[in-house]
Amino acid sequence: MPVDLEELTARLEKISVGYGERLGFDRDPDWFLLKLQEEVGELTQAYLQHTGRARAKGATPDDIRTTFHQEFADVLCQLLLFAHQHDVDLPQEIERKWLVYEG
Repeated sequence: MPVDLEELTARLEKISVGYGERLGFDRDPDWFLLKLQEEVGELTQAYLQHTGRARAKGATPDDIRTTFHQEFADVLCQLLLFAHQHDVDLPQEIERKWLVYEG
């Protein structure tokens, strides 16, 4: 099923607003970048566990694989939120930066 990035981003924005309200913090421009960086760090940690280069910390191989896969979602969602915060039209930028090289 194709994903509409605009619709997905709107849904993520609602979730993120609720997250900030529940935890009592302002989602200022710095927060979006710092949160993205945090998620990339968590993806890195999960990758190291997945490839056997970090302690499993009691997690099973299936747990490690699941966490590794879920961290990709965290990174993508935070990237979409960061782009939204800065009014970046990702589909347009993908066209200009990447798809221009299609045969």
